[in-house]
Amino acid sequence: MATMRAVDLIERKRDGGELSSEEIRWLLDGYVKGDVPDYQMAAWLMAVCVRGMSEGETVALTRAMVESGGQIDLSSLPGRKVDKHSTGGGGDTVTLVLVPLMAAAGLVCVKMSGRSLGHTGGTIDKLEAIPGLRTELTMAELLSQADRLGCVVADHTSELVPADRLLYELRDVTGTVPSIPLIAGSILSKKLAGGADAIVLDVKCGDGAFMRRHEDARELARTLVSVGNRLGKMFSALITSMEQPLGRMAGNALEVRQAIDVLTGAGPGDLREVVLALGGELLVLSGEARSADEARERLVSLLEGQEAWNKFRSLVVAQGGDVEAVDNPELLPRAMRVVEVRAERGGYVEKLAARAVGQAAGMVGAGREVKGQAVDLGAGVELLAKVGDEVVRGQPLARLHIGRPDRYEEAHAVLEGAFRIASERPGPPALVIERLP
Repeated sequence: MATMRAVDLIERKRDGGELSSEEIRWLLDGYVKGDVPDYQMAAWLMAVCVRGMSEGETVALTRAMVESGGQIDLSSLPGRKVDKHSTGGGGDTVTLVLVPLMAAAGLVCVKMSGRSLGHTGGTIDKLEAIPGLRTELTMAELLSQADRLGCVVADHTSELVPADRLLYELRDVTGTVPSIPLIAGSILSKKLAGGADAIVLDVKCGDGAFMRRHEDARELARTLVSVGNRLGKMFSALITSMEQPLGRMAGNALEVRQAIDVLTGAGPGDLREVVLALGGELLVLSGEARSADEARERLVSLLEGQEAWNKFRSLVVAQGGDVEAVDNPELLPRAMRVVEVRAERGGYVEKLAARAVGQAAGMVGAGREVKGQAVDLGAGVELLAKVGDEVVRGQPLARLHIGRPDRYEEAHAVLEGAFRIASERPGPPALVIERLP
């Protein structure tokens, strides 16, 4: 076989050609080893953005990314192993509720999560709002806890899918993030390396989502499910709305408090509904329920009977967290100052822009604006009114929990502008828009 050259693969993709599995593996392996320089990989990524990839190429890319590093082997553990992935959005507290709920249902859920460079922290930031809780676990600790409890939430390790970390950092600075094959490879490689049998994908759509248009969210969801299934796992996807934030909190300790509310039988109904929908998918995919209705009934029972809450408490203890802080959420980190945003007129909340809420939360300290920046664990936004709610002039619409006082005025203006008040009540917003396949 002729010696491969990166420039030849770049030119073929630039001209709309298709690469073989061997060529894609060679290119990716060379980049991870340092034999293919950044400038050549960046050129290839741009060619992919412009020309796209076939499904076969996306399968090959994903497989090569998975095999670029270590993988979690859960095969020695009894029971079905499940996982979920969300494309993210404001107040997306789903993982904190869904992981212990799946364990309470008798499944094994090992969730590898990350921190966020964005408006609010990632799942790991949220969990670390619980004093003492450790998210950096050794493989032995992870497997032991999964065996004992059925649930783990841990930080990504550098050994898992190193190709994804390198590629994403390059994509982020070369304008090559918005490519569905590249997004699919990034998402799926991490999920496949995590060792689960059945995986549900929560593809967000709307103002606060990465994919704002329904047709783009559908294309991403279809690609993820099709490629994931071709690689030997059971996948399904729900397209869920992120026109307004999910739940009523955006921030780290605030979202932990919100998760506790749902796990103890209260909390916002929209967050609970999305958790039940995603959890139902996993029960059906893994053969633990025959239908979505049967799955929902079982999961509601586990929430109402406190079994999921007890699993969450056990996870906190197992990972070194202070269980008193979840039993009494007043002990969780709190912002130095809380300020209300009030309605300028009466009527009904017609729109609540998820992106603006996230921006306001980030401004007051809930997220990172540069890599490595510390988050204020108590900062964020608390929503007191959502779409469809009736309000009167002067009524509090939201609270800003302020960790960075220098950005307060800007954040207040952004959050105030997130609300649109109308004279007529709008129809109920959709939560789950579509299921694939």
